[in-house]
Amino acid sequence: MGEDDGRKWRERQQRAVRAHADAEARRRAAEQERAAELVAWFVAEATRRGLPTTRLVARGYDGRGRYRTGLRGWYVDRAETRAVDVAGRFHLLTVPGGPRARLFGVDPQPSPPPLVIGAGGRDGESIPLRTLLSRLLDDGTDEPGSTTRAAAR
Repeated sequence: MGEDDGRKWRERQQRAVRAHADAEARRRAAEQERAAELVAWFVAEATRRGLPTTRLVARGYDGRGRYRTGLRGWYVDRAETRAVDVAGRFHLLTVPGGPRARLFGVDPQPSPPPLVIGAGGRDGESIPLRTLLSRLLDDGTDEPGSTTRAAAR
């Protein structure tokens, strides 16, 4: 294989890698767009049904501390680490924490919602976002064992 052949091969490989990365980015953007539409649908439906909101609390990365946020909304998982706020933004409610966070609270930033919660996790348990949100709407009342907590009265 000559030097020219090696250079052409590298260029083809680089083009293939770029094409693959571009396709993955388009797939991820389309998935996030569909998930954002689901979240918007959920907020509209939860508001229409009068599903009670709660003040959202973040947890420390180590799982021990609980930190105030300025957010209101609905937890979407039993561990209360993922939530949708009343503005229709998806939040991962795990934060670095520490004394400053305990004193002043935290401001978790919204993140793009996944179409499947828990996908790629080591425990192998995953659930479609649509299923979680529908379940929240169907039994997200004050019932024991519900996936939401009612707002403090």
